[in-house]
Amino acid sequence: MIECKGLCALMEACDAALKAANVTMTGWEKIGSGYVTAFFRGDVASVQAAVAAGAAAVKEVGELVASHVIPRPHDGLVQGMAL
Repeated sequence: MIECKGLCALMEACDAALKAANVTMTGWEKIGSGYVTAFFRGDVASVQAAVAAGAAAVKEVGELVASHVIPRPHDGLVQGMAL
């Protein structure tokens, strides 16, 4: 997942992430106060590469809040997210 401040920054991050590796964007959520988060799926190496590329791209146009890869999320965690 990639979390940043502002929708334009998130779109830049998602564009870079999807072009960097073979991943699928499963959704995004508005957190509040301008924070938005995008979620990706794929094999672990691809998701790590995509998240790293997206995090680097967002720093050029906005503020990166967090980026994180969860290799094997628990089913209960996945149900609570926009996946």
